[in-house]
Amino acid sequence: MEDFEKIWEKIKYKLQMTLEEDVFNETFAAITNVFKVVNNYVYLIAPNSFVKGKIDAFYLNRLNALLNEYLDVKHMFKIISKEQAAEELAKSTYAINVPEQGLENKYKTGLNNLYTFDNFVVGASNRLAYTSATKVADQPGVFANPLYIFGEVGLGKTHLMQCVGNYILENDVNMKVLYLKTDQFIEDYGRASAKKTFDDFAKKYENVDILLADDIQFLAGKTQSQLEFFKIFERLKENNKQIVITSDRPASELYDIMSRLTSRFEWGLSVDINRPSLDHRILILKKKLQAETSDPELIPHEVLEYIASIFDNNVRELEGALKRVLFYCTAFDYKFTIINTEEALKNLINSKNISNKAVNNGNFNTVLDIVSSYYHITTSDLLSNKRTKQFVYPRQVSMYILKELYELTYKKIGQIFNNKDHSTVIYSIEQISNDLQSDKAKKEDIDKLLVKCGKKA
Repeated sequence: MEDFEKIWEKIKYKLQMTLEEDVFNETFAAITNVFKVVNNYVYLIAPNSFVKGKIDAFYLNRLNALLNEYLDVKHMFKIISKEQAAEELAKSTYAINVPEQGLENKYKTGLNNLYTFDNFVVGASNRLAYTSATKVADQPGVFANPLYIFGEVGLGKTHLMQCVGNYILENDVNMKVLYLKTDQFIEDYGRASAKKTFDDFAKKYENVDILLADDIQFLAGKTQSQLEFFKIFERLKENNKQIVITSDRPASELYDIMSRLTSRFEWGLSVDINRPSLDHRILILKKKLQAETSDPELIPHEVLEYIASIFDNNVRELEGALKRVLFYCTAFDYKFTIINTEEALKNLINSKNISNKAVNNGNFNTVLDIVSSYYHITTSDLLSNKRTKQFVYPRQVSMYILKELYELTYKKIGQIFNNKDHSTVIYSIEQISNDLQSDKAKKEDIDKLLVKCGKKA
């Protein structure tokens, strides 16, 4: 039995000799012992989320290489938080295990080990997809096969899909998990066709336990690739191997893909991921901040709220905006204020505005006139600060329609309504969005108004 405590001490010594003193002290000095060793994973407890994220992103491969200098059977480090360790202790006792063979499979998956259920931020827009993914990960090939996840670009489909693969590998390192981008599958098939190596091609995809196929919509128009994917799908399904698929639309709306394939995508469970609400976006930013810095309170809530209010399309651009603000204010030693945040994001916001529909004030006035007339009030009342429901609700509807039709920033909409604060605008639009989900009559009213104001029926 290997003495993993001694091995970790030797690795720490090597790190101390090669890293700058402040980097070593901040990142590795506090990790004093091995928590446990299970299924060829050596668990270390990071002192906080920032250190965990830093090791996962920059040092994990290096640590694994050092670890396997001392071992005959390959092992890998897994960095966990104090909270995760406490949960493990509460569930059961643990012991150092007997090493298992076949760990090489881990290196062939194409997975990003940063994509885990622990750092996936759950909200109303993705709760069903998240819950379904956790059940699939816990019971691969049993709960839902295939699991089909769809939604717009940048909302977390790939993250959630890879959570499934990483969770399964964490519990059984010998499982064969393959993550593939559909365009890569098409390229692989093209090379196999040119070289007549179809057997090798088929074995690569059929000899797995879990197949994660990302962006399946790219199969559109690729008839031969569709046929090959159909064969692989059938073979895996027959053998109860788990399949997870992502797409930018429901299977029934996939364009130029054979119906016998799309119908099989609907055999299991289809779940969607929608755009996150404002509160959900703020939670995402807070989670990302924990991974980017050792001080989760570094950026005030009002600044996070401002970023979340501007970048409301997808998670990818939201996180990119946060990174830009962090870099800008840290590099120039500026305070994290809304003014400095606006300056840091100026080019991104300008670019976002350029892509918005060009609309002059006459168009805005048309919307205001149509809405005020529909609710039997004057435009002056609509733009006023009167707080009775008779005026507040039409005002909220107007803000929603301006955002929906013209994709204006919250700040710009606030200016139209006598310089109302952007947070008031955000709240108003969120209220109407909620009403559309729960009140059929209000939804019918707003749909009519959208058409009257210029939306194509």
